[in-house]
Amino acid sequence: MDGEARGKWVYAFGGGASEGRSGMKNLLGGKGANLAEMANLGLPVPPGFTITTEVCTAFYDNDRQYPDGLKEAVAEALSKVEGVTGKKFGDTTNPLLVSVRSGARASMPGMMDTVLNLGLNDETVSGLAKLSGDERFAYDSYRRFIQMYGDVVLGVPHHTFEEILDTYKDDRDYVLDTALSAQDWKEVIAQYKAAVQEELGRPFPQDPQEQLWGAIDAVFGSWMNERSKTYRRLNNIPAEWGTAVNVQAMVFGNMGETSATGVAFTRNPSTGERKVYGEFLINAQGEDVVAGIRTPQNLTKEAREEQGSDEASLEEAMPETYQELSDVFSKLEDHYRDMQDIEFTIEEGKLYMLQTRNGKRTAKAALKIAVDLCAEGKISEDEAVLRVDPAALDQLLHPSLDPDAPRDVIAKGLPASPGAASGEVVFTADEAEELANQGRQVMLVRVETSPEDIHGMHAAAGIVTARGGMTSHAAVVARGMGRACVCGAGDLRIEKDGSKFSVHGREVRKGDQITIDGSTGEIFFGAVPTIEPELSGDFAKVMEWADKHRRMRVRANAETPLDAKTARGFGAEGIGLCRTEHMFFDADRINVVREMILAESEQGRRVALDKLLPFQRSDFEQLFEEMKGLPITIRLLDPPLHEFLPHGEAEIADVAKALGREVKDVKERLSSLHEQNPMLGHRGCRLAVSYPEIAEMQARAIFEAGLASAEGAADPVQPEIMVPLVSTKKELDLVKAVIDQTAAKVFAEKGSKLNYTVGTMIELPRAALTADKIAHTAEFFSFGTNDLTQTTFGLSRDDAGSFLPAYLRQNILDQDPFVSLDQEGVGQLVAIGAEKGRSVRSLIKLGICGEHGGDPASISFCEGVGLDYVSCSPYRVPIARLAAAQASLVLRQQNEASS
Repeated sequence: MDGEARGKWVYAFGGGASEGRSGMKNLLGGKGANLAEMANLGLPVPPGFTITTEVCTAFYDNDRQYPDGLKEAVAEALSKVEGVTGKKFGDTTNPLLVSVRSGARASMPGMMDTVLNLGLNDETVSGLAKLSGDERFAYDSYRRFIQMYGDVVLGVPHHTFEEILDTYKDDRDYVLDTALSAQDWKEVIAQYKAAVQEELGRPFPQDPQEQLWGAIDAVFGSWMNERSKTYRRLNNIPAEWGTAVNVQAMVFGNMGETSATGVAFTRNPSTGERKVYGEFLINAQGEDVVAGIRTPQNLTKEAREEQGSDEASLEEAMPETYQELSDVFSKLEDHYRDMQDIEFTIEEGKLYMLQTRNGKRTAKAALKIAVDLCAEGKISEDEAVLRVDPAALDQLLHPSLDPDAPRDVIAKGLPASPGAASGEVVFTADEAEELANQGRQVMLVRVETSPEDIHGMHAAAGIVTARGGMTSHAAVVARGMGRACVCGAGDLRIEKDGSKFSVHGREVRKGDQITIDGSTGEIFFGAVPTIEPELSGDFAKVMEWADKHRRMRVRANAETPLDAKTARGFGAEGIGLCRTEHMFFDADRINVVREMILAESEQGRRVALDKLLPFQRSDFEQLFEEMKGLPITIRLLDPPLHEFLPHGEAEIADVAKALGREVKDVKERLSSLHEQNPMLGHRGCRLAVSYPEIAEMQARAIFEAGLASAEGAADPVQPEIMVPLVSTKKELDLVKAVIDQTAAKVFAEKGSKLNYTVGTMIELPRAALTADKIAHTAEFFSFGTNDLTQTTFGLSRDDAGSFLPAYLRQNILDQDPFVSLDQEGVGQLVAIGAEKGRSVRSLIKLGICGEHGGDPASISFCEGVGLDYVSCSPYRVPIARLAAAQASLVLRQQNEASS
């Protein structure tokens, strides 16, 4: 492949200049673009170069072969780094060492591979020792390189090296790595190299060029490792984006007491407070801070005092360097107009910036930061609305610990990710995933997490680690996922067999319930009661701004007064789906429903339906009262009748006795109702066609409740009666005639009228494709995308879980189509149905009421199609409000840009 034809493969940065810039994020990845931008801003960035994401794409498109000209471009860029640093790669007297890191356009913390200190071998390590005047530092760096390169590139398990080091330290009564001398490290290195030889049957590579390309291969290869694929799937990051590779001159935080490394946020990523937040370690390299091997120190004196630490903060230990760093924080936040996540190293008193990126944050912090940046004049209201991830609001919409509830505190760690969670203790990611799939709440307890634990962290209700600080892997990933997390609970002693942990002499076994408060770092035995959230302050402000910019309305799926009240409290503007069958399952009415189903004549069914009518009428009266005149879409009976009947022998006998029927009769009726594929069987409008008296009873209940609620009301109710599973206009015509005739009877009896509309749920491909015909009768369409997805894909959402994960892992599907709308297939049917409906009835009301109504990506699609509203579960209403506002703003910006 011709490098010139495809463009430039490698971009250099450093020495006060850069070939790239921040706007090239898609090409250079987030890390590469930001390194280039920091270099352009004149910040102290170690020189290096970025291999573009296009190389990653070419790598996978061509059977892991690199494009022509890449090796020459890398050699040229490496030569520039040598020129800036005055060092030479592979030189035995003045060696240039480099780091090799990934850099996708979307931040994926800890998911892909990194190699530090590359270029060290048996000869260059001696040169580094002489050059630095510190033999211990040189051999410490070499053992780190062998350990990291051996694991990441050569595939020698990480624990192989850890066991060698732990055994060596135990034999000599060393506690910290910093206690090992140069001679100690030489002995450890000899054991490391022997382990590599034994594992691979070949020695550790000594050629720096071989090392470099091995590391580049590994970073590109890690784009497709399991943890990266899992992270991309959870965060909707397309595989085709690829990653860049950043090669950068090493600077050393492990050169003694005037050297350090750290991670910092320009604001608190948990609360959003405008205070520097972060940690550092003296005489350490970057991996030490996030790995949790040593307990890091605070950056500021204030933070140190708040945490009650005796270890000096960076502000106290190196005041001049801290002031320089503080000035960089201000410069970067002003430049990017957002809270920054920064990595830095101090080498013998000199500050170097290794990375900046928009920092991951909790939902609470995101709201505060957006509101504060707007108040500071750095961003507009529109930008503030766009800055908050709608899905992250879920963190704020659920209960927190009841402050008055009794609590049995067993331990305390660091408040790494806010929120409260209870669950049964598990000790492995696989256990967490397995039990969560069974519908159980679990608490993942680990010594420390690693990127391989991503699936279990996602499955868990909360996470506890014995090691690690506020910027450890567990903390960063938990905050991004919205999971409550407590890190660094150092008093926990976790058994290696995964059976229990002990703390202060107390044992907690696998399966026991614990509760954590990620805002305080406390861990409690048992389940602690919770209270509902307060949705005011920054939340209310952002939602107010969102509602100003939102075009689509947001309704809720609700059947009960409690659901309706909750939805209204979250800002729902009506009910978009009331599933009337949910009302039939109550204990005081299920046998009446069964009596209706088991009846052998229309007259028998009507007798039972007359008993059901008061129940239905009362249900609707309560809903109308809660929604105070807002529109309510009521779906007529949808599921097949067999769902209401008993199935076990004992239950069949009980029902037969209660109804005064023979067991044999009940079994015969069950047999007659049995269907091979009930989802595609006698359900929806087909029931109303076969048994119009059912639709008649439900319509009567709606109209009588509506008229009762309308008496003296300033805002009369607006019932929208929805006929489900329509596939032809004639079906809708028949059912609508029953509804209209019932309305006429009720209005005549009551001497009063009520405005109502009749529409249908578009949930079959045929209905979408013939929507122009159906729209002659239907006054509204509600796209039931749950069933439309099932009928379009030929998938059962109840059974697809057995193979969908394999489809997602193999990228057959980018995401679960029941979670986020398949825009390419199902979405096109929605678009066709909407267009055809409008072609006949220009003002037809169009909405969506499947689970996709609360998914931000699906809501964005609905905005593009021009639907009037989305409907979702009550707790997702704020998410939908914000997502609808963002979709409207983005579409407006796109239209303005193209005009």
